[in-house]
Amino acid sequence: MAVTAAAIGALTGGVLVARQVSSPGYGFESAPRAERPECEKAASRYPDRLAGQRLTFTGRPGVAVWGDDAIVLRCGLTPPAPTVDPCANVNGVDWVFLEDRSKDGKKVVLTYGRTPAVEAVVSDKVAAMDAVLVDLSKLVEPIKKYTRCLNSEDV
Repeated sequence: MAVTAAAIGALTGGVLVARQVSSPGYGFESAPRAERPECEKAASRYPDRLAGQRLTFTGRPGVAVWGDDAIVLRCGLTPPAPTVDPCANVNGVDWVFLEDRSKDGKKVVLTYGRTPAVEAVVSDKVAAMDAVLVDLSKLVEPIKKYTRCLNSEDV
C-alpha cells in the first residue's frame, strides 16, 4: 500500500490542529492593548502556580493560562464604564464581577479604574476565587489607578 506525501501532510496537519484546539489558551485572543508596557511588566511576574493550577500558557501577548483553562488572564482591555455590577476591592485593586458574561461554569472579573484593564476568567472548578484575586491583585497593583468602584454606602 502506497502512502502519498499529501496523505502524510494531511494527517500531520490534522494532528497539529487537534492538538492546538485542545491546548490551554486556545480561543483566547490578546486584548487590543496587550503590548502596553503595563501588560509586559505584569507578564514578567506571572506566578508559576495560581490556586494550585500550574502556569500552562503564555503564548500570546497579555494572555496567561493556569491549568487546563482553569484560570485565564488577559491584560490590555479597555476599562469598563461605570456599572451596577458588583465590585470588590482586593488589596487595593477593584474587580468588577461581570455577571452577564459569567456562565458555563466560569466567572469573569475585570479590573476597574486602571488602564489598561485586566480580565480574569475563573472556572468554577477553582474553589479559591478569593485567593486567585489576591494573587492577581499583586500583578495588577502596579498598573496606575485613576478611579475606584463606588458602592451604595459611597453615594
